[in-house]
Amino acid sequence: MALVFAPPGFTHHSDAGIDMESVMTLRGTIIEFNWQNPHIYFTMEVIDISGERIEWEVQMGSTVTAARRGWERDSLSAGDQVTVLTHPARDGRHYAIRSRDAGSLEIEGEIIFSEPLYAAEVTAATSSLEGKWMANMSERFNYPGGFDGYFRAQLRLTEEGAAAQAVYDGISDENPHSRCIGRPTPGMIISTDLYALQIEINEEEEIVVIRSEFWDEERTVYMDGRGHPGDSERFVGGHSIGWWDEDALVIDTANFTDHRSPYQMGVPSGAQKHVVERYRLNEEGTRMIVEFTLEDPEYIAEPLTHARELIYSPQIGISRYDCNAESARRFVPQ
Repeated sequence: MALVFAPPGFTHHSDAGIDMESVMTLRGTIIEFNWQNPHIYFTMEVIDISGERIEWEVQMGSTVTAARRGWERDSLSAGDQVTVLTHPARDGRHYAIRSRDAGSLEIEGEIIFSEPLYAAEVTAATSSLEGKWMANMSERFNYPGGFDGYFRAQLRLTEEGAAAQAVYDGISDENPHSRCIGRPTPGMIISTDLYALQIEINEEEEIVVIRSEFWDEERTVYMDGRGHPGDSERFVGGHSIGWWDEDALVIDTANFTDHRSPYQMGVPSGAQKHVVERYRLNEEGTRMIVEFTLEDPEYIAEPLTHARELIYSPQIGISRYDCNAESARRFVPQ
C-alpha cells in the first residue's frame, strides 16, 4: 500500500466520508467482484508492510457507465492480481473509491479501465423531441465536482437549508442513496453527461413520458390541460403537467414528497419544491436545448436556473439501473 497526496478529483454522489484529496495505491488479489447498482464493488486481499493480510472494499461507478467503457460482469474474477489507485475513507476503515484517473486499474500489470467515459457526438438529426439524448462530457458546464459539486456551487440556502445540511450524515442510513431512493427532477437533467434521457410523445393519450437511466426515473407529463392536484397528493417524482409554447415543450412539476437529500449534499426538499423545464430543438435538429428553474423557498434562498445542450443519440442503448438494496448500503459503516 502507498499513500500520496493529490489535487481533488471529480467527485461522485456517494463520496461522503472519502478523502478525495489523497490517493492510495492498493496491490492485491481479487476476492469478490459485485456487478450491481448503484455501484460496482470489488473486495481485494492486500498484504501490508507487516505481512498482515487485509481485505479492502473498493467502490467503482455504476454498471451503466462501466458497460459503455466495455466492461462486463466478468471483467474481474477471483484470483486476479490487481493494482488500483483509490481515495480512502476518512475514518480509517478499509474502504475506498477507485480513482477516476486514466490507468487507475491494472490486472497482471496490464492497464484496464483506461478508456474515457462515453461522450455523445453528433451522428444524426431529428425533427422531434422524441428519442434518446445525452450531453457530451467534453462540453460539460463548468462547475467543481460531480452531481453534488454542481449543487454545492450553485444553490443559495436559507437558514433552514443550511441548518439541515450541517447536521446531515452522508455515510449513514439518513442518506437516501442507502435505500435506493433516487434524485427526482432536475436530477435527470444534471446527470445527462453520464446517463441517457429518453422522450416519448403520445398524442393520442395526451401525455409525454420522460425516462432516465439514472435511478430508472420515469415521469408522465400530462398535456391535457389539467392542473396539479391538491397539496395532500404528493409524489416521489412530483406531478408534471405540460404544454407547447410554439416549438418548445414546457413542463411544470410540483407536489413532490419530502426528500432528505435530493442534491446529494444534505439539503432537503419539501412541499414547496417547484421545477419548470423547457425543451426545444436547435435549427439543425442535432441538439436539444434544455433549461430548468428550481425553486424551494423553504430550503433554497433564490431560484436556481440552468441550461445545457443534449445531443440526439439514437444509436445508444437505454440500460436499466435496477438499484440493489444490499449494494446500496455497502458504503455505510457497519
